[in-house]
Amino acid sequence: MTYLWSNVMRKAARIALVSSILAGAGLGMTACQSDPDIDITKLGVESESSEALYNQGLANIKAGNLNEASRKFDAIDRQNPFTEWSRKALVMSTFTKYRQGKNDEAITTGNRYLSQYPRSDDSAYVQYLVGLCYSRQIADVTQDQRPANRTIEAMSKVVKDYPDSEYVEDAQAKIRFARDQLAGKEMQIGRYYLERKEYLAAIQRFRNVVEQFSTTNQVEEALARLTETYYAMGIVEEAQTAAAVLGRNYPDSQWYSDSYKLLQRGGVEPRENKGSWISRAAAKLAGA
Repeated sequence: MTYLWSNVMRKAARIALVSSILAGAGLGMTACQSDPDIDITKLGVESESSEALYNQGLANIKAGNLNEASRKFDAIDRQNPFTEWSRKALVMSTFTKYRQGKNDEAITTGNRYLSQYPRSDDSAYVQYLVGLCYSRQIADVTQDQRPANRTIEAMSKVVKDYPDSEYVEDAQAKIRFARDQLAGKEMQIGRYYLERKEYLAAIQRFRNVVEQFSTTNQVEEALARLTETYYAMGIVEEAQTAAAVLGRNYPDSQWYSDSYKLLQRGGVEPRENKGSWISRAAAKLAGA
């Protein structure tokens, strides 16, 4: 939070007074206030200028009044859309909603900002906030992993579109975590099939991990499960190959120790078949 807040304050400090915007806003407010028949609160219109509303929003964030801060920033965007103040308010609105845990609202606001201002100085920051909101929604591997996919998509944009930004390192960390979650989901399903002796379905899931998520920490178990599954099917050569690749890349792994013992009980040892898909995929493994 300290990291994000320091970024927010630094960005807020860059705002310069745009006289034409404030003059227009001031005229609009004067017209409303001069009419005694208009109840401004019922109309949902703030009586202050955009500059005043923006500063009030910042003050409310500092005071911990996030609901009020969000209301101030949203009022700027609603009353003076497509202005410099509105642009800055959208950044702050995204941040405030993120801080409130209103992830879907923050994502919607952030994506609107990115659609309207794709090349602004704050685009990298807003894209990063959108990624953080998706990352927050990642559940354990027994649950739907769509937020993990969306985290990867959002954070990959940070890395690709803003390679020099200060958010790249953490974006890459969030991508690694999300990919590990997706690999974990594949492992969970694969184990489910293995327990029910649906071996072909299990192999496909473990293969997905080895081929598509080769840099995750799920690979060791995936190779061990492939050893176990192929051995149970009587496809010993593939079981030997999976164990050999596991041993070469993770020689101190408990998964390798267990796989080695399994093969020994059948009178064979790990031995790599270079023509196997497992051998071909081995070049991409995290431990290679």
